[in-house]
Amino acid sequence: MQLVQRAQDILFKPKDTWPQIAAEAATPQSLYRDWVLILAAVPAVAGFVGLSVMGVGGFGFSYRVPIVSGLVHMVFSYLLSLGMVYLLALLVNALAPSFGGTPDRLAALKLVAYGSTAGFAGGVFQLLPSLSALGLLCGVYSIYLVYLGLPVLMRTPPEKSAGYTAVVVVAGIVAGLVVGAVSGAVLGGWSSGRPDGGAVTIQSPGGDVTLDTSKMEAAAKRMEALGKRMEEAQAKGDSAAAGKALGDMMGAMAGATGGAKPMPAADLKALLPEGFGDFKRSSVEAQSGGAMGIQSSSARARYGNGDKAVSLDITDMGSLAGMAGLAGWAHMTLDKETDGRVERVFKQGDRTVREEYRKDGSRAEMTVLLPNGVIVEAKGDQVGIEQLRGIINGVDLNKLATAARPPS
Repeated sequence: MQLVQRAQDILFKPKDTWPQIAAEAATPQSLYRDWVLILAAVPAVAGFVGLSVMGVGGFGFSYRVPIVSGLVHMVFSYLLSLGMVYLLALLVNALAPSFGGTPDRLAALKLVAYGSTAGFAGGVFQLLPSLSALGLLCGVYSIYLVYLGLPVLMRTPPEKSAGYTAVVVVAGIVAGLVVGAVSGAVLGGWSSGRPDGGAVTIQSPGGDVTLDTSKMEAAAKRMEALGKRMEEAQAKGDSAAAGKALGDMMGAMAGATGGAKPMPAADLKALLPEGFGDFKRSSVEAQSGGAMGIQSSSARARYGNGDKAVSLDITDMGSLAGMAGLAGWAHMTLDKETDGRVERVFKQGDRTVREEYRKDGSRAEMTVLLPNGVIVEAKGDQVGIEQLRGIINGVDLNKLATAARPPS
């Protein structure tokens, strides 16, 4: 099955496509491998880029979710979305007899997985938060897709499909609220292409954003290889190996394949200089921890020189490092200038750099994403961007980029 062709068919020819889907041989594993794992990544990745790179602004106010928090939220929202698809399928199956349908777990999973196509694909509008309302319209179209699919997949009498759909929609809204609540609780109170690996450019009033989607293609290829491994295990009757392969496919999308551990926090702390120029270090700290199996380590130092202040952070997301590369801003370019404020995202060799600063030198921020997923970030008050660049370059970035992580 060609993913792009199937997406086009279900979106533009749903009445002809649902019978084909109903007749196809499939398993829960193959539905996740070939469809859900890939499409569910669209809103998660786009949401990260929109909130943590582009930011939300209007009426003189702007807000951007910190990069590290954005990465963690992206992974949690992605994994919770995968679970929500399965739970909704169970509900669709359980409700079938109440609406004159025939219970069939596989058919219910097909219905939810393919019926969610418009909603998942519409997640791309989260790249620009000002366009996120268009994603809601795509969600409405997914409701229509489910409505058309119920009589075919669950054999529901057409006259009862509207009521059946309404109940499923209400359940989906409740599930979405639960996902948001869980995500917000974990992260401290906030929640929110082209398949050939080419570039996608989005034009906005604030500037053009160019995204390189090659990482998504690479992840798809990894999943294809893992899918073959899972099929071989199923053919041999090895359910344990098949289950592990499915977990590895989820890891391939989350960047957690291999379960890499972060560098020791003490090692990161040792890379923070005691001072630079006339700036003296006033505090330094290092910490490590994890939640739900996601480990990270970080170190932070603060420096001062009269009314000038700088904070310097080094963060290693460990098992999320691969997701950082997939997340989009690692392969994104941006050049924007408004009201004396400049914002740029650009490549510097194999590193990705984001700069935001005011031309009057009152405020500057600079973030460097290294190829291994380690993030170095500096923020300064009453400090210009040139000085902040010197501070970042004072950290041994080459050592950070080539340092080996502890074995899992």
